[in-house]
Amino acid sequence: MAAGGSASRRAQEARRQERLLREQWQAARRQARRWEAASEGERRVAAQLLVLTARGWRLLVDRRWPGTRAANVDMLLVGPGGVFVVDVKNWRSAPEAHEGRLRVGGEPRGDHVAKLLAVTKAAESAVASLGMSPVAVQPLMVFAGHRVDAELGRIRLLGEHEVGPVLLSERHRLRAESVRAIADHLERVFPEHEGSAVAPGVTPAPPREQSQEALPDGLFDLDGLREAALEEALRAPIEQWMTFLHPDQVALVRRNWAGPARISGPAGTGKTVVGLHRAAHLAQRTTGRILYVTFANNLPRVQATFLKAMSPAVADRVEFRSLHSWAQEFLNEHGVPVRLHGDKAQTAFSLAWKHVGRDSCLAEIDPAPAYWKEEIDHVIKGRGITSFEEYATVPRRRRRASLRRPHRQAVWALHEAYEALRAERGVHDFNDVLSLALAEALRHPGRPRYAAVIVDEVQDLTLVGVRLLHALVGDAPNGLLLVGDGQQAVYPGGFRLSDAGIDIRGDRGQVLRTNYRNSKEILDAALAVVAEDSFEDIDGLRTPGRRDVDLTYHDGHVLRVTRSTLAEHDQALLEALLGLPLAARADAAVLCPSMRAIGHYQRLLERAGIPVCQLEHYDGRPVDAVKLGSYRRAKGLEFKRVYLPEHNAALTNGSRPPEAEVSETRREREELLRSGLFVAMTRARDILWLGTVLSP
Repeated sequence: MAAGGSASRRAQEARRQERLLREQWQAARRQARRWEAASEGERRVAAQLLVLTARGWRLLVDRRWPGTRAANVDMLLVGPGGVFVVDVKNWRSAPEAHEGRLRVGGEPRGDHVAKLLAVTKAAESAVASLGMSPVAVQPLMVFAGHRVDAELGRIRLLGEHEVGPVLLSERHRLRAESVRAIADHLERVFPEHEGSAVAPGVTPAPPREQSQEALPDGLFDLDGLREAALEEALRAPIEQWMTFLHPDQVALVRRNWAGPARISGPAGTGKTVVGLHRAAHLAQRTTGRILYVTFANNLPRVQATFLKAMSPAVADRVEFRSLHSWAQEFLNEHGVPVRLHGDKAQTAFSLAWKHVGRDSCLAEIDPAPAYWKEEIDHVIKGRGITSFEEYATVPRRRRRASLRRPHRQAVWALHEAYEALRAERGVHDFNDVLSLALAEALRHPGRPRYAAVIVDEVQDLTLVGVRLLHALVGDAPNGLLLVGDGQQAVYPGGFRLSDAGIDIRGDRGQVLRTNYRNSKEILDAALAVVAEDSFEDIDGLRTPGRRDVDLTYHDGHVLRVTRSTLAEHDQALLEALLGLPLAARADAAVLCPSMRAIGHYQRLLERAGIPVCQLEHYDGRPVDAVKLGSYRRAKGLEFKRVYLPEHNAALTNGSRPPEAEVSETRREREELLRSGLFVAMTRARDILWLGTVLSP
């Protein structure tokens, strides 16, 4: 190749694009000049937008606002980047956006802002029937004769020269078929305004479509469009659910709740997706901040990345945090000293067990100190219990072993010994951080810090954690939304919402019942693991392990691989991963039940030259590497291909004694292991690879 050949080709392509744009601009100017009643400024803005129609956009000009007698909508623009409600201003002075208010020439223009937001709400309602999320409908105020690029809440303020490039740079949300169907639908909902500024017969449309006849109403199929949107989801899940949800999910995103609300449902039903869209929706409609909390440390980074892609205009007003990191920062802001030290706290417990617990009646039930540490963490401190009399009668939810009063006395003695040794070392544990934060929040109720709090995977929190988050917003309308599923609980202990003083009434408790992720083959394999494990959810209802779920996806498959030795098993895993196209590795995950297994498989994959991204470092951005992490770290995520090496180890937790000798505490541990495996299996969309080793 001759030197400079590549640069020369790029220059020729740039000149070709420049000629094409100039021709499109001149054609758009000629078309805009035919609009009789429009001002020159409006015609210039329209010409900018008409250029987009040659690139797959549809422009509807001077439409009637449904439900009003005379009000009009300047422009509706539908294209690959979504739906835009455009208000064109031909003001002499430049606009000023300051402290959430619009002023022009020193005069307030809040009435124009309110009208644009109201029209946008009408457009959201119009496309909600198609399953389009409100975050894909955006209001624009475009100023003829000015150079502007600013934000006023959810409204983008742009000058006539800025609007075209900004819209062309929008992330592609819609395919051509969806653009056409949505624009046709909006044409019916927002009919032409009487006395329209657009001359008859020149309603803008993409040049390649101008000769085509409009589809008659009878051919417009809402159900068909919804199905097409779901098919798009299966091809590109993240990009699709940035725009389309099931209409039932859209209704939950947009609903006004009179108080605390809860969204539950089996794995794969889109609970987290609804929670994220709800966060964006509330951020668009309030001036306060939104707190989105989960228990895991890695999930907030991923969720923040997704929301920034969905709705960048409000991303800075939604705070994604793990509960403990948020509580520590909250305490630091209020001057409350926190001395969190997990290792020293664990040493204090080990000493307490050695001196108080090991030779007590507790060892008869379970000699493993971990069970009794969980009892303190999740039942005593996790519930905020401060006296033995309270502990003596408290229901120990999701704990199988029956404790009589002498056993509870022994547990309390162990708890007091642990607390004394911990205090002697001057350290806090994770439960202390939440208890201190709750006390501080109750001490200073005042003005709420947040307009709303959304809690994802709520079943993994302790009672104290839920009470803390409730204290931040109380029972305010749209204040608290709890999202989760008790079947996916992977930590011991539990609570009921009534224990936290949270009353979910009537339709504020919603259950999603359609699985959008898993095929029947994959879901049946996962449900077989937990079929015998009924569970109590946070609403107090006992639910069977095998639940009825509606399915929309049917192409996923289960691959079961059984080998005699670990070496043969691992070789089969490597062959499966090395056989993937390089691009497919980015959407593949190897999930393990333990840190030991994670270390083993990281070394195995890296020696084979397979790039690895640890889930604890994954932030939701595309990376050409196989994801690797624990079952717990995979919560809230999904992958096209999921590989579960040695998955049978999670089913048995090693060699199992005869049934008659199995203790209740061991049954409880195995139930939690099965729950974790169920979570991991339901992360898979297209392929679920299950590895089994016959010999230890």
